[in-house]
Amino acid sequence: MTLDAAAPARTRGTVRVVGTGLLGTSAALALTLRGVDVILVDPSPTAVALARDLGAGRFPAAGDDPALVLVAAPPDVVAEVVAAELAAFPRAVVTDVASVKGGPLASLSAAGADLRRYVGSHPMAGRERSGAVSARTDLFAGRPWVIAATGVTDPVAVRAVHDLAMDCGGVPVTMAAAEHDAAVAVVSHAPQVAASLVAARLRDASETAVGLAGQGLRDVTRIAGSDPTLWAQILAGNAAPVADVLEDLRRDLDDVVGALRALALDPTAPGARGRLARVIADGGAGRDRIPGKHGSAPTAYTTVVVVVPDRPGALGRLLTEVGEAGVNLEDLRLEHSEGQAVALASIDVLPASADPLTEALRARGWTVPR
Repeated sequence: MTLDAAAPARTRGTVRVVGTGLLGTSAALALTLRGVDVILVDPSPTAVALARDLGAGRFPAAGDDPALVLVAAPPDVVAEVVAAELAAFPRAVVTDVASVKGGPLASLSAAGADLRRYVGSHPMAGRERSGAVSARTDLFAGRPWVIAATGVTDPVAVRAVHDLAMDCGGVPVTMAAAEHDAAVAVVSHAPQVAASLVAARLRDASETAVGLAGQGLRDVTRIAGSDPTLWAQILAGNAAPVADVLEDLRRDLDDVVGALRALALDPTAPGARGRLARVIADGGAGRDRIPGKHGSAPTAYTTVVVVVPDRPGALGRLLTEVGEAGVNLEDLRLEHSEGQAVALASIDVLPASADPLTEALRARGWTVPR
């Protein structure tokens, strides 16, 4: 999904972006694409210069009077930076994109900051790689952008942040700070811990075992390569909600371990297999609740697996011919086979499209296993 640069910007006035990492630079790129005047600020001269060179905005100038300030600072300092921006620009609306909302709000309230002009927000988007060099104009396209206003927030300020989210391609979602923190503990923070714990088992695994890794392991551990320092800050900032989720997870895990130990001692242990099946079934039921494309209701897809030669242009030709077959590709996963010069492309399509696509690809010479 890409942004429509021709669409008029909703955001009015100059936007000051404080923090030119992945999120700050991506927002700045999206706003600049729409013709918004963007000021770039970062403690690192190198980082802000890189963002400027990427076309995300300009350096500050004397007399700048931003209408909106977007703070993309690390979670452990975001409240301090927001407070400083509120004080420095008394006419500006200030928002932040930290992944925790309750802690910063409490700190700002305790410090007596002007909460009428502050609107906490959080775009549910990111990448495993950080920094301005990883920024993308469409990073937020189609992604939820939580707006966590308070009872004292000026409606004009809320509208400004709503417009900012829309201009960046996000989908505004209104939530209270505590509700947001509980939600992200379930859908983001606990999954990060789980992925990291699973991936950590690979450190001491044999080369033979790691060589057997398939797409399932890659899917589970995809986010395990995230920035440890950043995630230590995020988890510390949302400690109680994440601990609640992980304690529930631990109870379920203890139940699985108990069932497995029982089967290890007695393969006929009553109820053990049922407990294991229940865990897998509950996981499937939970996964089925994950929204489909563009936030729509979950959709069941059929996977068509195609053998792709590991040579330049092969994947591009496959995708072109999927389109020529008149089939819309819903998702794509690529898995390389150990020791073979081929890859397996798993193409998710609507069930009604699976057989026509299979026939069309075979007619074009592709190997599509049954």
